[in-house]
Amino acid sequence: MPLIAHLSDPHITTGALSAEPARGLYQALTRVLALEPRPDCVIVTGDLVDHGRSDEYEVLKELIGSFPVPVHLVPGNHDGKAALQAAFGLERTSYVAEYPDFSVVVLDSLRPELGDAGLLGPEQLEWLDHTLGRHGGAPAFVCLHHPPVRVGIPGMDAIRLVDGPELAEVLRRHPHVVRVLAGHLHRVVTAGFAGTILSVAPSTYRQVDLGMREGRPVGFVPEPSGFLLHRLEGSECVTHLVQVSHTGAPVIAY
Repeated sequence: MPLIAHLSDPHITTGALSAEPARGLYQALTRVLALEPRPDCVIVTGDLVDHGRSDEYEVLKELIGSFPVPVHLVPGNHDGKAALQAAFGLERTSYVAEYPDFSVVVLDSLRPELGDAGLLGPEQLEWLDHTLGRHGGAPAFVCLHHPPVRVGIPGMDAIRLVDGPELAEVLRRHPHVVRVLAGHLHRVVTAGFAGTILSVAPSTYRQVDLGMREGRPVGFVPEPSGFLLHRLEGSECVTHLVQVSHTGAPVIAY
């Protein structure tokens, strides 16, 4: 039964403030390795680094370069597309990873011209439609950074995926999509979306305050860090929250 570890928003950086985000990601990855059975892959849904700089991606490479499980990277609004591609040798920032029992479809919602909001655009949505059509038999995980729905946190809803309805239109044509995986919110959020389920992972670094009053600024709170674990059995998917910062479970160094 396949297992997919879903991490998000590590915000790796360099300099005086670099220790905490690096430690958060490393602790999450060591917790992944302690799971039994070990997950088939790890997906990190964006904001891989904090400023999109090449030196930050070098730190990220150091953290995941020797990791013994495949890691699939999704760009977020804090990332830099050219620097990410150069650091990891990516021809595209939207791509497919195929496994015997499932596929991982990575989308790029990074649009610097929109600030922190996200956009897929018609060309990428057409590519997604074609890609899902070619993988119609196996369960698919569609991964992007920006959630495509409002979640009730006004400051984060203002910077969600702009073309969420257009994404939904594509996904409704492909019932084998078992999860849409996202980040950006620095919180665990679950919602029905386009005939499937949207799963938003917490940050491995720090969490966003549940500020639901209009006009309240977005703030960070010292809530537990963690990741999601998606367990696939046939076409059925179950999602678990795995705490990292507040767990007593073992970790395994790599």
